[in-house]
Amino acid sequence: MQDYIESFLFHCTYEKNLSEKTLKAYKIDLQQFNRYRVDTQLSNIDKTLLREYVKHLFTSQYKEKSIKRKLATLKAFFSYMESENHIMESPFRQLHLKIKEANLLPKTIRLNEIKKLLRYMYKYRASLNESKSAYAYKTLVRDIVVVELLFSTGIRVAEVCSLKRTSLNLTDGSITVVGKGNKERTIHFGTQQIKNLIKEYLHLFAQDIADREHLFINRLDNSLSEQSVRFMIKRYTHEANISTHITPHMFRHSMATLLLEEGVDIRYIQNILGHASISTTQIYTKVNPKHQKKILLTKHPRRLFEDF
Repeated sequence: MQDYIESFLFHCTYEKNLSEKTLKAYKIDLQQFNRYRVDTQLSNIDKTLLREYVKHLFTSQYKEKSIKRKLATLKAFFSYMESENHIMESPFRQLHLKIKEANLLPKTIRLNEIKKLLRYMYKYRASLNESKSAYAYKTLVRDIVVVELLFSTGIRVAEVCSLKRTSLNLTDGSITVVGKGNKERTIHFGTQQIKNLIKEYLHLFAQDIADREHLFINRLDNSLSEQSVRFMIKRYTHEANISTHITPHMFRHSMATLLLEEGVDIRYIQNILGHASISTTQIYTKVNPKHQKKILLTKHPRRLFEDF
C-alpha cells in the first residue's frame, strides 16, 4: 500500500502539479486510512469498509468538512489505482454517500476592531521610528504589510506566505497570487499608503529577500509561516486590547462582506477571492442581517406607496 501511495503522490506532484498544501493533505489522509485498513488486503477494500471508515471518522470527532476532504482524497487515490490497473474497480463506484456540512456563516471582524488594530500597529511603528535599523522596527513594518494585505486583498494566509518578490507590481499597485489549483489571479491592494509601506518593507529587507525565494522573511531568514502569522495577529490584538479572537482568515471574510455592503457585484468578489464557484461566494450574502434590514427598508419598492 505504501508503494502505491508514493506512486500516487508522485503522479500528483509531477503530472498534476498540485500545490504543496494539497500534497501534504493527501499524504496525511492516505496514511491515516492505511493505518485503519492495515489488516485488509487492498483488493478487498469495498463500500462496506469505506462506510465503516466514515463512521470511524465521525466517532473520532472529525468535522464534516474534514471527512469530506478525506473521502475526496481516497476517491482520487482509488481512481488513480483503477486507471493504472492496480485494482479492477474503484470501491467508490458503488458507494453513494452524501455528507451534509453544517451551514455555518463565516466569522467576520467588526470594522472598528480592524481600525483599532491597524491604528495600534501604526502608532507603535511611529514610536520606533528613531530606531529604524533595529530588528523590532523591521519586523513591525513586515507585520503591518501582512495585515494590510490580508484585509485589503482578501487573500488566504497560505497565499500571503507563498508570495514572492516577483508577485509584486508596485507600478499599478497589485499582487499576483497563486491560489488553490495553482490558479493565478491579480489583485490590487489599494491605497498609496499601503504601496509606500511595501516600498519601505522592500528597502528594510532588501538583502534578506534577495537571498530568499519568498517575500516575507522570519527571524531565521526563512519564509514566514502560516502559524507565525496567526501568532503575530494574536499578539497584536492582545496588545491593542481587542477581546475578539481574530484569525487571518477572518480578514478575508470581513473584506468580502464589506465589499458586498458597498454594493460591489458578487462576481467581482468571486474573482478577487479566487472562488471556483460563485455558490461559495454567495455565503457572504447571508452574513449581515442588519445590512439586509437596511436594504429592505430603503430599497424595497413597497416604500413607494405608503399612503394607505
